[in-house]
Amino acid sequence: MDLIVARNREDLVKARRAGTVALVPTMGALHEGHMSLIRQARVRADQVVVSVFVNPLQFTPNEDFSRYPRTFDADLDACRTEGVDVVFHPAAEDMYALDRQVGISSGEMGARVEGVFRPGHFDGVLTVVLKLFNLVRPDLAVFGQKDAQQLALIRRMVTDLDLPIEILGVPTVREPDGLALSSRNRYLSEDDRRVALALSRALRTGAAQFTAATIRAAAQEVLDAAGPDLGVDYLALVDPATFTEVGDDFGGVAVLAVAARVGGTRLIDNVTLTLNPA
Repeated sequence: MDLIVARNREDLVKARRAGTVALVPTMGALHEGHMSLIRQARVRADQVVVSVFVNPLQFTPNEDFSRYPRTFDADLDACRTEGVDVVFHPAAEDMYALDRQVGISSGEMGARVEGVFRPGHFDGVLTVVLKLFNLVRPDLAVFGQKDAQQLALIRRMVTDLDLPIEILGVPTVREPDGLALSSRNRYLSEDDRRVALALSRALRTGAAQFTAATIRAAAQEVLDAAGPDLGVDYLALVDPATFTEVGDDFGGVAVLAVAARVGGTRLIDNVTLTLNPA
């Protein structure tokens, strides 16, 4: 069956067919990381829907909404290659009423870690994701673990609002040098890229340790060694369900997350690891 491009709600209703539906929400500029999500969806569902929508609500002031890469024709080619059934590509006015008043709050969890530096970001993420869930009505939705806090909040929303949707997290895809794939990587110069590799190197170095204190110290040492061209926003070792910082005596599964600016580009990365209690 040919790929269907649904540009509004009516198109989306017509495109839906019987069987299990998987949704892969994206903002476009698709790369191999997105392809891994689509492939997992393809295995699990009869119909795969990929949304391509640059969501204005999740960009905070002075962020890169206007320059965020938009490569829709290339995205369509990639979706055809992966056997996607429907691409949902609405305009902002089809997603949000001009007098919109109601949205989703990400609560205290959305104000931690990434939320400290991007206030309101996760409110915008959850609002658009819930709208996509209501419009597409998927049985399954697939997200990348690179956005670990986003994934945790979406799972929390599904639980708190009793949404009948399975959430599947897919491991981060990395380039051969270790840099986590991101649509924003295309902004990096050759020199920027060398600096940016400190993020994944810090995570690997931290993950080789076994206690919270040594993990933090080892990862921070790598970030510090990168010098002033790496503007670190945070290095956080957190509970994967709540994104609260774990104590030095913590034992169990945790997420080591980092965010930094390289040139004019902000990058995030994380790794899940198991700590020994101190």
